[in-house]
Amino acid sequence: MNRALKMGYSPCPNDTFIFHGLASGLVPWPGGLDILLADVEELNARAVKGELDVVKVSAAAAAEILDEYVLLRAGGAMGYGVGPLLVSRDRRDVASLDGATVAIPGRRTTANLLFGLCCKEAGVSVELKEMVFDEVMPAVAAGEVDAGVVIHEGRFTFAEHGLTRLLDLGAFWEEHTGLPILLGAIAIRRSLGMDTARRMNEAIRQSLLAARENPERARAYIKSHAQEMDDNVIREHIRTFVTDYSLDVGDAGAGAVERLLREAGATVEDVFIEL
Repeated sequence: MNRALKMGYSPCPNDTFIFHGLASGLVPWPGGLDILLADVEELNARAVKGELDVVKVSAAAAAEILDEYVLLRAGGAMGYGVGPLLVSRDRRDVASLDGATVAIPGRRTTANLLFGLCCKEAGVSVELKEMVFDEVMPAVAAGEVDAGVVIHEGRFTFAEHGLTRLLDLGAFWEEHTGLPILLGAIAIRRSLGMDTARRMNEAIRQSLLAARENPERARAYIKSHAQEMDDNVIREHIRTFVTDYSLDVGDAGAGAVERLLREAGATVEDVFIEL
C-alpha cells in the first residue's frame, strides 16, 4: 500500500491525543496519511458515503457500513461512565419531555441511539433537532429547544450554561446491560485487506502508547484543535474517554460493541479485524 490513506477523526482531545503520533509522523505510515479532522456526524456521513479509508465512527453509523468496513480493535472511545448526557434548563425528568423538542448531535451518533432507547422505555415522543455538538448546550440555554443530548466536553461543562442533568445515557445503558458503552470506533475499508488493517491497528496502538509515555509532546496539537481550551477540561476529557479499551477492546469489549450494534439494527458477524 503505497498511496496515502484518507483518515478522518474528530478534533476532540481524546482523538487528537490518540492520533498525534500518526499525525506528526512520530509513528510512520508507509505512503503517508491524508488526515481530515471533522465533527463526528460529518465523519459518520463520510463513512456512509465511503469517502474515507480509515475513519472514526459512532456505533449507529458503524451499523450502516459493515459491508464495506471492518472495525479496528484500537483507537476507539469506550468504557464505563463515559456516556452522553441529557440536559435541560427547566424540565424535571425524561417523562416531562413528551412532545418536547430535543437537540441531538446527529442522527447517526451513539448519543442519539441511546436517547432513542431511553425514550422508547419511557414511552415519550419528541421532535429531534440535529445540531453540531457544540451548538447543543447554547441552544438549550437560550430556550431554542427544550432539552439536548450533549457529548464530548459537554459532559463536564453543562452546568456552566445553567443546565441540569436529566439523565446520564451511558449509565442508562450500563444499568440495563451491565456492559460498557461504545461511543466511537475506528473503521477501515475491507478492500484494503486484513494485513493493512492489522498494521493500521498496531500503528494506532503505538501512537496512543507514545502519547501516554510523553503527553506533553502532543499538548500543542491537542490544544490547537480543542473546542474547550481549559487545560483541566482537556485533561479530564482525555482521562475519561481514553481508556484501556482504546488500546484493545478485548473479548468483553467486542461483545459489548456487538450488543450495541444489534440495537442499531446491524447483523453482527465479522465486525472486528482478527489479530
